[in-house]
Amino acid sequence: MPKLLIIGAGGVSRVVVHKCAGLPEVFPDIMLASRTKSKCDAIAAELSRPIQTAQIDADDPAQVAALIREFGADLVVNVALPYQDLSIMDGCLEAGAHYVDTANYEPPNEAKFSYGWQWAYQDRFKEAGLLALLGSGFDPGVTGVYCAHAQKHHFDEIHEIEIIDCNAGDHGHPFATNFNPEINIREVTANGRYWENGEWIETKPMELSQTFDFSEGIGPKKAFLIYHEELESLVKNIKGLKRIRFWMTFSDNYIKHLEVLQNVGMTSIEPISYNGQEIIPLQFLKALLPDPASLGPRTVGKTWIGCVIDGVKDGKRRRYTVYNTCDHQECFKETGAQAVSYTTGVPAMIGAKMIAEGKWTGAGVFNIEEFDPDPFMADLNQYGLPWHESIEELD
Repeated sequence: MPKLLIIGAGGVSRVVVHKCAGLPEVFPDIMLASRTKSKCDAIAAELSRPIQTAQIDADDPAQVAALIREFGADLVVNVALPYQDLSIMDGCLEAGAHYVDTANYEPPNEAKFSYGWQWAYQDRFKEAGLLALLGSGFDPGVTGVYCAHAQKHHFDEIHEIEIIDCNAGDHGHPFATNFNPEINIREVTANGRYWENGEWIETKPMELSQTFDFSEGIGPKKAFLIYHEELESLVKNIKGLKRIRFWMTFSDNYIKHLEVLQNVGMTSIEPISYNGQEIIPLQFLKALLPDPASLGPRTVGKTWIGCVIDGVKDGKRRRYTVYNTCDHQECFKETGAQAVSYTTGVPAMIGAKMIAEGKWTGAGVFNIEEFDPDPFMADLNQYGLPWHESIEELD
């Protein structure tokens, strides 16, 4: 079994490490590395088995490659910042390690994310005989596996996909984000975008919304159309698709605070001069907000994330719904992290496990829906993210 290097020491990393450490038969040797080694040591101290820890600047491909070689890693799970995807991929290529991440690359100085930068690595990973698995979180990640599962088992043609992410949790703060504030705020303040009839349609931020009535006791919640990275790959990999959209719920309180912060310029990524030094307002705001990793003990409620898929099977129209729901406090009891981190970290472990066990193989750069969904779907049920499905015949 491969030696596993995990880079990053935030809330998602805590879940990945706990889950991987619980599978010594798959991951017998683990190293956790981050810019701040003390964070790695704190996570390591929570485990029932020893792992190694190290300090690394993941912005430097040479440091990444050197640590891969020093530890002898065969596989790297990147749960650092999306800004660091390319430098970690470069390090993997230089040192000869497979690669897994949970979010696609975005440049630090531009509010834009796209798989294009990572897809450009296809030839280099293929020539090196290495596998790069992109987007092995929940969304992106499990949502792509759900779509592949639907395509394989429930449809002859898929025509419409609605991906819906509902966090019905309450952390008790006036304003906080459930994952990295800088990434979260950049994502939701960008223009919305969806794909329909062969073209991308752009909307203003938060322009389109609708209310969904969620199961599992959650009830009706307002969700907003935003652009999310898995749309870009699913348009390529789900055949016959006519429309795909992504919806995410936000509370009225979240929207109110976000509007004020935007109006006063605190969500800007343009540098400003303050007291003789240059600062970026959004990075300053991130320093003021609660650390998402600290939200676990106080967050209550549930998440609901899934896909509603319309298409045709045996000449008849049908609607297929598949989703997972997680309880924040149950996730915290198991791993010390709230459900948003848990739902991202568990799929990252499973993606690494697919490669470690040889269930997913290949050379090149792949999105998660390009692989056989069956073993991944089975592991979701086994390792904490059970899924539920229903079929409604429309004809």
